[in-house]
Amino acid sequence: MALLAKETLGPDPMKGVAVVFRAKRADRVKIVVWDGTGLVMYWKRLDGSGFKWPPIVAGVMRMNAAQLSALLAGMDWTRMHAPRIPQPKALA
Repeated sequence: MALLAKETLGPDPMKGVAVVFRAKRADRVKIVVWDGTGLVMYWKRLDGSGFKWPPIVAGVMRMNAAQLSALLAGMDWTRMHAPRIPQPKALA
């Protein structure tokens, strides 16, 4: 799977990129990631529902760590928003 990801998508799991594969029914996910000593594959299936996936752009779905965490928890990550932090004002 790591070789498939590298040859097809471009990112190399051996360089710290987590590659996530989804099933057609969107209820199963496989993640291939390098843990520093070797490749690890995580597999998860949701019972009774499916994962809420991001849109596909140019054949790839991009996610940040918070979105991936919410996805794996079975949450709808599209409903989560980062808090707005006001910009500091310059002192005169």
